[in-house]
Amino acid sequence: MSQQLRTRKASEPHPSGDDRYKAIDLAARQFSYEKDALLEILNIAQQTFGYLSEELLFYISNSLDIPMSQIYGVATFYHLFTFEPLGKHNCTVCIGTACYVKGSADIVEDLGKKYDIEGGGTTPDGYFSLVTARCLGSCGLAPVVVLDGEVMGRETSESMLKKVDAIFDEAEEETGSE
Repeated sequence: MSQQLRTRKASEPHPSGDDRYKAIDLAARQFSYEKDALLEILNIAQQTFGYLSEELLFYISNSLDIPMSQIYGVATFYHLFTFEPLGKHNCTVCIGTACYVKGSADIVEDLGKKYDIEGGGTTPDGYFSLVTARCLGSCGLAPVVVLDGEVMGRETSESMLKKVDAIFDEAEEETGSE
């Protein structure tokens, strides 16, 4: 399969019918199909597809000729990779030691109760995901939360509930104005 990937022209439709795979093919070509490019290609796949499906991981495995076990090991090591689709809005709460000691578990618990989801879950409407991470590397700002890509330090349950409530209020206003 790798040889077929390497000879297909960029202008041809992707055999899967999903042209998002072209981003993976392009990245693999740009990195000369080097195994060292795995992390970058996983990142491109996550950005392109929104999550890493088993099918996508197999595709990357075949493209780079890397065993699936190695790809899965790398993908599970980094908290930013997800294997399920996330919501339209995402909240990642650090639960590393410094953040945990300063109250990150309370943030997860309170957000979970309010929106009826658990850490790692998404609301049934697919609007909001609550994710936990082992460490975000900003221990001096503990507890750290990333809300829709914005890193926020020294957060509390109360401050996060207000911020997430604002996101839901905004959605209600958009829905109500249609």
